[in-house]
Amino acid sequence: MKTCCIRYEGRVQGVGFRATVLSLARGFDITGSVRNLMDGSVELIAQGDSKEIEEFLSSIRESHLIGHIQHEQEGRIDSDSLPPFRGFKIL
Repeated sequence: MKTCCIRYEGRVQGVGFRATVLSLARGFDITGSVRNLMDGSVELIAQGDSKEIEEFLSSIRESHLIGHIQHEQEGRIDSDSLPPFRGFKIL
């Protein structure tokens, strides 16, 4: 199982970004969360098979959200420090 953490910057708050990501996530066998950060960016954490995660991230890039994303940065995350996810949700 792979865990990835992506930070999206741009006009990503107040535009339905999290709701769209949640909707897209339902089409994939992944768990995780998406949340707004205080600096105006959005953080996405996804766990699952590498192929499922890559396809999920591609679906975000291919959606209307791409017009709101100025920068996408993948960060490192210690999956052992995370509580187990059940489904995918907005925090």
